[in-house]
Amino acid sequence: MADPIRQRGENFSELIRIMQRLLAADGCPWDREQTLETLKPFLLEEAHEVLEAIEGGDATGHCEELGDLLFQIVFQAELRAAEGAFGIEDVVRAIGAKMVRRHPHVFGDLKVSGSEEVLSNWGKLKEAEQREKGQPRTTLEGVPRALPALLRAQRIGEKAATVGFDWPDLSGVREKVDEELAELDQAIAARNPEAIADELGDLLFVLTRLGARCKVDPENALHRCIQRFQARFEFMEQSAAREGKALPGMSLEEMDRLWCEAKRHTALPKK
Repeated sequence: MADPIRQRGENFSELIRIMQRLLAADGCPWDREQTLETLKPFLLEEAHEVLEAIEGGDATGHCEELGDLLFQIVFQAELRAAEGAFGIEDVVRAIGAKMVRRHPHVFGDLKVSGSEEVLSNWGKLKEAEQREKGQPRTTLEGVPRALPALLRAQRIGEKAATVGFDWPDLSGVREKVDEELAELDQAIAARNPEAIADELGDLLFVLTRLGARCKVDPENALHRCIQRFQARFEFMEQSAAREGKALPGMSLEEMDRLWCEAKRHTALPKK
């Protein structure tokens, strides 16, 4: 019987050989023209397509999109190898060593009481590693600036909370939401665009902490809202068409009627 671990290794090695062939002198002209800079948008696109396959519950699509994402990782590693910086073997070895090092409760003798203690130990180990490298990190470091703003706010808030800079309970966050709403109303009443932008940002940031307290991922919650809105809006368009009408020519009252009908007929999207 074939060893599945060995088979995976052979499949991965074959992917590397394919990548090297594409980048060879007589390989693919397009692939040979790519740089780390030109590959950046493809990396983001493939990551988002993986997320979309997960959200759609599409196992076949998920497999395919993970392959596309893996190809981008191998591609970038081969470009770095050509520079003499590192190769894919270094990437694999480094992440394997890190996972073993960061899980002493699995690969060592450390005992933990649950996932919260695991996360706490992870943070301590990460800090210790940075000190050893002579690169002590501040609390909020490590959150990529390229993240979508809502997700970045969520991660920044989580990191600040690790040192106790957070509201003590849900009611405190909820009160802060009301406070920020009131300040946004004041900015709107003053017709001050800069203040409106600042207060809206404050409100959105606090809402990410409210989500955390309710154990709801704000990014996922917004995605679900968008999917729900899109499904209902498309239902409205279809309903209008069946009535021989189009949304641009309908009154707000007529569209509101179709919206209420859409809410009754469209289910919440699955997670």
